[in-house]
Amino acid sequence: MRDTVELKNHVYDIVGALHSVHSELGAGINEYCYQEVLAMELSDRDILFEREKVFHPFYKGRPMNAEYRIDFLCKGDVIVECKAVSSLTSTHRAQLFNYMRLLKIPFGIIVNFFPKFAEIERYFYDVESQEILTSDGKPFEDRLLGAGELARALETSCLSCFHSKKSGAERNADAL
Repeated sequence: MRDTVELKNHVYDIVGALHSVHSELGAGINEYCYQEVLAMELSDRDILFEREKVFHPFYKGRPMNAEYRIDFLCKGDVIVECKAVSSLTSTHRAQLFNYMRLLKIPFGIIVNFFPKFAEIERYFYDVESQEILTSDGKPFEDRLLGAGELARALETSCLSCFHSKKSGAERNADAL
């Protein structure tokens, strides 16, 4: 894992790219269009990334057949999940948190391109405590959901979001 200053610089660079994409395309476009343009912007800025990175989670040390897809893994230590929805929900956050936890990635960003002004949330994953922290270092608490409801959202996120084996092109065709 990289040092904190380097990680903050990575995040700063990535957030700049996110703002640039939203500024250029505006609000309300299809999520996959934003992803395509974000890939271009990250390349233009020489930010290393993997798009639609596929991984298989493990159960008791054995790989599962279930397939997860991360929208972007930037510089090997920052997950970026893109959305184009009216508002971010606990299920959207749970998807990001599960990726961070399963891969032990220290930083995650979820961006919602749909609103007039992009919504960008940043989270840390503390591997030792296995806790998700907000960008100000406090434990994440979803004030809209109780603990049981958040646990169900996390479980639903695991079951529904990650078992798809469709490629981005197939999901894009479904969205049309």
